Order: sequence, then structure tokens, then C-alpha cells
Amino acid sequence: MDNLIGLVNRIQRACTALGDHGGEGAVQSLWEALPSVAVVGGQSSGKSSVLESIVGRDFLPRGSGIVTRRPLVLQLHKTDEGTPEYAEFLHMPKKRFSDFAAVRKEISDETDRITGRGKGISVVPIQLSVYSPNVVNLTLIDLPGLTKIAVDGQSDSIVQDIENMVRSYIEKQNSIILAVSPANQDIATSDAMKIAREVDPTGERTFGVLTKLDLMDKGTNALDVLEGRSYRLKHPWVGVVNRSQQDINKEVNMIAARRRERDYFQTSQDYGHLASKMGSEYLGKVLSKHLEAVIRSRIPSILAMINKSIDEIEAELNQIGRPLANDAGAQLYTILELCRAFDRIFKEHLDGARPGGEKIYAVFDNQLPAALKKLPFDKHLSGQNVRRIVSEADGYQPHLIAPEQGYRRLIESSLQFFRGPAEAVVDAVHFILRDLVRKSIGECSELKRFPSLQAEIAQAAIESLERLRDDSKKTTLRLVDMESSYLTVDFFRKLPQEIEKGGNAAAAANDRYTDNHLRRIGSNVASYVGMVCDQLRTSLPKAAVHCQVREAKRSLMDHFYTQIGKREGKQLSAMLDEDPALMERRVQLSKRLQLYKSARDEIDAVAWK
Repeated sequence: MDNLIGLVNRIQRACTALGDHGGEGAVQSLWEALPSVAVVGGQSSGKSSVLESIVGRDFLPRGSGIVTRRPLVLQLHKTDEGTPEYAEFLHMPKKRFSDFAAVRKEISDETDRITGRGKGISVVPIQLSVYSPNVVNLTLIDLPGLTKIAVDGQSDSIVQDIENMVRSYIEKQNSIILAVSPANQDIATSDAMKIAREVDPTGERTFGVLTKLDLMDKGTNALDVLEGRSYRLKHPWVGVVNRSQQDINKEVNMIAARRRERDYFQTSQDYGHLASKMGSEYLGKVLSKHLEAVIRSRIPSILAMINKSIDEIEAELNQIGRPLANDAGAQLYTILELCRAFDRIFKEHLDGARPGGEKIYAVFDNQLPAALKKLPFDKHLSGQNVRRIVSEADGYQPHLIAPEQGYRRLIESSLQFFRGPAEAVVDAVHFILRDLVRKSIGECSELKRFPSLQAEIAQAAIESLERLRDDSKKTTLRLVDMESSYLTVDFFRKLPQEIEKGGNAAAAANDRYTDNHLRRIGSNVASYVGMVCDQLRTSLPKAAVHCQVREAKRSLMDHFYTQIGKREGKQLSAMLDEDPALMERRVQLSKRLQLYKSARDEIDAVAWK
């Protein structure tokens, strides 16, 4: 039993050490899944004296009004007989307190650090562990005393604030409620029992403690309460007799106080028959036994929650990456692996495994044909412009059969219009590839932890795409220039036949500047340009895919790989500088993972005993 409760104490302490009591997700859930005893009572009900009696030490601040202004998570650890007693605070983990008067002062000082020296309260708990052979393994949470009115120096909401804080602890189904009520007051007016009944109407989680039995009026007793007749609970009531104020002033030690308490019950005419089930020592034992039973009943659900949390933490650690090695070789390997991970995602976008590659096809299927249709051939091959170009090509000698130079000039000048769409196709593909680089870096989860490497990979990829764009433009423009450099000869051979069909050569020569003749020339040129347009509509996409898309898939990071191999260890380390927030996240996750695994192993081991 002691091992199991002691284990729960250690786990709860570790949870709080991670800063998650009342905080983040999974560790907070583990804290809440582990049972503890919340001590509830009105002001001056004897709550502090009960706790000190269970601990066997005088260590809590005392005074009038509200003294407990922050929750005190008190974990008792039973040690071997003969070992010295000491206490430790979570906020001072390296300091052991053997003087419990110093413990009292530190509780008061630590309360003031958060709440100030006024009479305000705070939900931030103080965590205190006491190691002693005179205690039982137990976790107790001392809460501010319930009050009915605010006094000077307190906010108007103090009454509700304290009640809300108390409820936040005792509403949890794993919480064991230790409801402390003074015997010299009517139990029907007990603040502790009122709030306990509201959250635990069946009384299954509530232990009733009756204090100040020795202060009742002579001739009266509390047997109706202690024997469960006036207020029945599932668990028997426990009466305690604490030190009087005079005892406290005289610094009567807790060992003597416990002996006096035992004597009181054993010699009492009213309570002698209940003596074996009364007193602070019995209270500590019965609470410890019940706590152990509750823990055992919840072990399966606790282990299930722990195993689920371990899986989630390990998955997140794998996602953000494990700690890096320090040697240059390992760092270079890591960088290359990250580059390959990015490159793989980039290729998936192009190949259709991820969205984005279809935009390139849209350039070829929609944008290029639309751009070609918008070329100003109608204006360029108008009768007036054809007349001007043909006349200029004739010079002082009129053409005899076909105005060859005029045709050439018209065709060559028309083909120059294709340079714009050719360059536009290359630029459109380039910008799509750049956008896919950006997306791929963002989607590469392994890269998220290295902002400097992200920037370098992005820069290297874009520089590579710039080089591919330059090569692609040269190729596509060369395709256009090739059409201008050599006109298809079959086209010219057909021209005389077309003229003969329309009349004799002499007639053609005589009307070289007639509108019909000019329209025929414009029509012939438009026909030839249309043929070239159809060819370029097919060849320009091929050139862009060959020079940009295929090469980006094949060698996007090749230049970067060459350069990275020349860098030294310090330069590699600089590239692998992680986001500080991510590093801190990994540290916290690692601590939580260690906590969960240790908890699982220890709970398993203790549960099987």
C-alpha cells in the first residue's frame, strides 16, 4: 500500500514540477486522474490543526482571519524508522528544511510572493513534501477556509472566489473530500458539509472530521454526529482533539499532543467506546487505506491514459525530430536527408501525388492558346500594312511574279510576335515551380525545426529555377528564331500555281498593288503563320517541360549538394540552428515522456505485487 501511494505522490510531484498543474493537456490529465485528499472547512474550523496532527509537526502559518490564501499540496512520504525528518518545497528543490518553523515562514513568504501582503488569494498551489517515519503516505490539499463575508482588505468577490477554488478541487471524481467541522457548532450550519453535499450528494467521497470535541459545553456531546445519526455518510465520522491555543503558545510538541488525544478518547465517558476509531492517527491511517483502495480501482484507466499519452508524445517527438548529433559528418547527413525530404515533396507536387502540378498543364492548355489568339496578326496583315511592306521590299524594281522579299519580310516580322508568348510560357512555368518550392518547404515537417536551413534550401532551389528559366527561354526563343531563319520551301513553290489559277502572270504584274492582290498576299502569309503557330503550340510546352520541369525534378538541388559538401562544421551547425521555441518544446516533451514511462513501469510493478 505504502509503495503505491508513495508512487502516486512522486508522479503528482513530477506533474507539478513540469508546470502543468492547472496547465497543459496530458500531464494535467494525469494529475487529475490520480486521487488525492482535499481538506475543506470554514475559517477557524480547526483545519490547520488536523493537518498538523496528521503530519505530527507544527508547520502551518497561524493567525486571525484568512491565513491559507493559496492551495497547499502536502505530500507525506513515510521513511524508515530512525531517519531524520525534513521537508522540501517544489519551488526550492535543492533545499531541505529540517526546522519546521522555517517551513512555516517559507509558506507565508511564498504566499506573499504571489498574492502580496494583503488578504487576497491565488489558485497557484504551493507544493510541499514532508519525509518522516511518523507519517503515512498520503497527499493532502489544504484549501483556504470558506467564509461568509469579506473583511477589510479583501475584495468583494473573495467569498465566491474561495468557494470556486474549493469546488475546482472537490468536484473531481477522484477527489476524496475531508470535510472539517467544529463540534461546538451545529452540524447543520457546517460550511464544509454544505459544499461537500453539493458535489458529493451520496457521501461516497466524503470523510467527516469533527474537531474541538473538548470545547463543547459540559453535559453535551457529539455522539449523534460521530455515530451517524444526525448526518450520515458512507464512511464513519472521525473525531479529533487538537492542541489548544495554550498548548500552541507553550510549544507542546505533536508527539505529546497525540498522546494526550489518545488519553482523552480512552478516558472519555462519552467517546470511550469509539476510542479505537477516533483521533488524528486513526484519521491518517483510514485516509491512507481508502486512498490506496481508490488508486487500485483506477489503475486500469490510469494506465490506459498513460499509454495513450506516451503514443501521442512519441508521435509529436518524431514529427519535430530528435536531438541532433554534434559531429560534422552526422550534421551533413542530416542536412542531405532534409534536402531529400523536401525534394521528394516537390516531385510529388509535380507528379500529382500532391496538388499544384496541374497548374503547369493549365498554362499549356489555356494560357498559351489564349495568348496566341491575342497576337495582332489582323492589324499586321491588313491591306495597308501589307502594301507598305511589299512596296518597301520591291525597292525601285517591281516584282515580276511573286513578291518574295515582301513575303519574307511579312512572315519574319509576323513570327517575331511569337517571342512574347514563348517567354510568357517560360515565366508562367517558372512562377508555378517557385510556388511549389515554397509549398514543399512549408509541407516538409522535418524542416520546420530549422529556419536557417529552410531559407538556404529555398534560396538554392530558386536560384536553380532561375538558371533553368534562362535555359528554357533560350530554347523557346531559338524555336521561334528557327522558324524565322528558314521558311518552308513548299510554301513558296505553291505560290506560282495559285497565281496561275487566278489569271496570267502579266495581269498579276500589272495589278500588284490592287486590293485583291494585297489580300491574297496577306492571306498566304496568315496561312503560313497559322501553320507555324500550330507547331509552336506543341513545341513550346515541350521545350518548357524539357528545360524546366524535367530538369527541376532531376537536378533541382544538385548545385546545393555540391556547395554543401565544401562547408565546415561551424557552417553546418549554423544551418541547423533550431527555433528556440521548438527546442524548448522538445525538452518539455522529453520530460513528459520520461515521466509517463516511469509512471507506467512503476504502477505496473506495484500493481502486480
